[in-house]
Amino acid sequence: MIANKNHRVLIFCISAIVIFSALASYVQSSSGDVRIKGITIPTQNGQWLTADLYKPITATSKNPAPMVVVIPGFQRSKETLSNLSIELSRRGIVVISIDPYAQGGSSSSFSTRAATTQGYGMFAVVDYAYETNNLNYIDKTRIGATGHSAGGLAAIRGATYFGKEAKKEDKDNKLHSVFVSGFIYRGFSKKDLQPISSNIGISYALYDEGAYRNKLKHGDMRLAPEAIQIINSSINDKKNHINEITIGKYYGNSDEKNLRVVYNEKVLHPFQPYNQEVMANQLGYFEKVFDLKNSLSNDNQIWYWKEICTSISFIVSLIMLIPLAQLVLDIPFFKSIKKPIPNILPKPQKNGKILFWILFILSALVAAFTFIPMSELSKTLFVEASSRKQTWFFPQRMNNAIMLWAVLNGMVGLILFYTSYRFFGKKNGIEFDMLGLRIKRSEFLRTCLLAVMVFAIYYIILFAIYFLFHVDYRIFFVGIRVFRPAMLLLLLLYAPLFFIFFLSNSLRVNGAMRFSNVLQWKTMFFHGVATSIGLLLILCIQYVTFFKTGTVYWTDGWLYVNLLFGVVPMIFFLPFFHNYFFQMTGMVYLGPMITCLVFIMSLLSNTVCYIPI
Repeated sequence: MIANKNHRVLIFCISAIVIFSALASYVQSSSGDVRIKGITIPTQNGQWLTADLYKPITATSKNPAPMVVVIPGFQRSKETLSNLSIELSRRGIVVISIDPYAQGGSSSSFSTRAATTQGYGMFAVVDYAYETNNLNYIDKTRIGATGHSAGGLAAIRGATYFGKEAKKEDKDNKLHSVFVSGFIYRGFSKKDLQPISSNIGISYALYDEGAYRNKLKHGDMRLAPEAIQIINSSINDKKNHINEITIGKYYGNSDEKNLRVVYNEKVLHPFQPYNQEVMANQLGYFEKVFDLKNSLSNDNQIWYWKEICTSISFIVSLIMLIPLAQLVLDIPFFKSIKKPIPNILPKPQKNGKILFWILFILSALVAAFTFIPMSELSKTLFVEASSRKQTWFFPQRMNNAIMLWAVLNGMVGLILFYTSYRFFGKKNGIEFDMLGLRIKRSEFLRTCLLAVMVFAIYYIILFAIYFLFHVDYRIFFVGIRVFRPAMLLLLLLYAPLFFIFFLSNSLRVNGAMRFSNVLQWKTMFFHGVATSIGLLLILCIQYVTFFKTGTVYWTDGWLYVNLLFGVVPMIFFLPFFHNYFFQMTGMVYLGPMITCLVFIMSLLSNTVCYIPI
C-alpha cells in the first residue's frame, strides 16, 4: 500500500514537471512564434561559447531583423536572463544569449579579465554575426548588446572596442547600440567613452549594493558624475553640457549613434533583471534605437509566466527525490539498508534546555561570523581560482568560499554534538542506538550506491526535460541546470568536503533534536531556522546597515553576501529532506548523501569555473 502511494507520488511529480516544463517552453517560444536552439560558437585560442539562439519566425532573408547579444553577469548563465530574451524576441528581435566565459557551458578564457578584454565572449559573437553570410535573417546594421552587472561592463567595453575598430579601419561600427544594466563605476571614463560611436542606454538600481564604489557613494543617478559624463559624451558643444540628468529622458540622436538615456529604478542589484519597470525601460530603448514599429506595449510582458512554471518544476523536482529514493530503496539489493526508526529522544528538561539553547545560539553565531572570514581565506588558499586563472585545483572561485564555511561549520557542529552527547546526553537517558549512527560497512556502501542512483535518475530526467523543452528547473537566478561532463570530476572534488556539513546537519536534526511530544512540522520548521539563521543574520546585518546608511556593511565582500540569496533557501530546507530520509532508513546517512550530490551539483553548474581548456 505504501509502495503504491510512493509510486503514485513519483508519477505525479514527473507528470507535473513535464506539464509545467512544456508550458514554460510554450511561453519561452512566444506561443511558437520564436524558434529557440542551443548553439556552440568556437572563438579565439580554442575557446568556445554556448548560447541560445532566439529566432522570430518573422526574421527572414527578405525581412532581416535586428539582433541583440544578451550577456549575463558574474555567477550567471544564459538561463538567468531568458526573461529578457523572451521579451526581445517576441518583438521581432533576434537574440543570442550567451553563457559568459567560465560560466555555464562555455569554456574558460585565457584572459583573466574576460569581461573587459573579450566582453565575456560578446566581441566574438558580434564579429561572427557581422561577418558571416549564414545569419542572413539578421540586419547587420542593427546589432546590439546588453548585459547586467559584469555583463553590463562587457557591453560598454564592447562599445569602446568596436568604436576604436571602426575609427581605425574607417568602417561602419559593427555595434549599433548597447544597454548597460547594473554597472556604472568602471568603463565610463573619458578615455573609454571618447571612441564610442554606439547608442548607450543605462539602467542603474537606486538601491544597488555596489553603489559605494561610485564617485558619490550612492545610487542616485541624477547628479552622478559617471552618468553625467555618459550624457555629455553625446553633446559636442561643451556649452550645452548638462549638470543634472533628467531620468528617462533621451539625449542625442539614434541615427547619429549618439543617443543616451539613464534610468534609475527603485530595486536591489540582484533583482534588477526581474523587475517589470526595468524590463519595460530596456524594451523601450531597443524599440527606439532600432526604430521598431511594434504593436506590443512595453508593459505587455509574459516572461514571468515562464518563471512561475520553472519555479513549480524546481519545487516539484526536489519533492520528487523522496519517492524516487523510496522506489530505489524497494529494490531487494537495498532492503538491508532499512532499519527500524530509533526510539525518540526524551525532551530536554531544566539543564538540558539551557544546554540546548546555548548550543543553538553558539552554532548561529559561529555560522554568522565565519562566513566572511572564510570567504577571505579562500582567496589565500585557492590563489589560481581567485585570480581567474585556469586550474583543476578547486577551480570555482565563489564556491570555494562556501565550501570552507561549510567544512568549518560542519566540523563545529559535529564537535558540539559529540560534546553534548558525551558529557550530558549519555548521562540523561540518550543511548547511542537512538542516534541512527550504527551501520555496517556493507550497508554504508549500499547507501552510497543508492544515493548515486537517485542522483543519476534525477539528472537523467532533467536532461530529458531540457532536450524536449529547452528549459531547466529554476527560480530566477537559483536553478538546477544541465551540466557538462567535467562537472562530474568537480563533484568528486567538492562533494566529500561539503558532505561534512550535510552529515552534521542530518545528525543534529535526527540525533539531537528529535524530541517526543513535539509536532513534526514544528520540529522541521525549527530545524530549518536553526540551520539557516546564521546566514540569515548576515543578510540582516548587510541590508539593515544598507537601508540605514546607504552603504552595505560588507563592501569588498558584498558579492559573497549576495550568494546567500541562493544558499539560504537550500540550507533552510535541508532538515526536511534529512528527516524524511531518516524515516525511510532509520539512519542519518542517506539524506546527506543525496542532498549533497544534488545540491552541490546545482552549485557547481551555476557558478564561475576556471577549468583548463
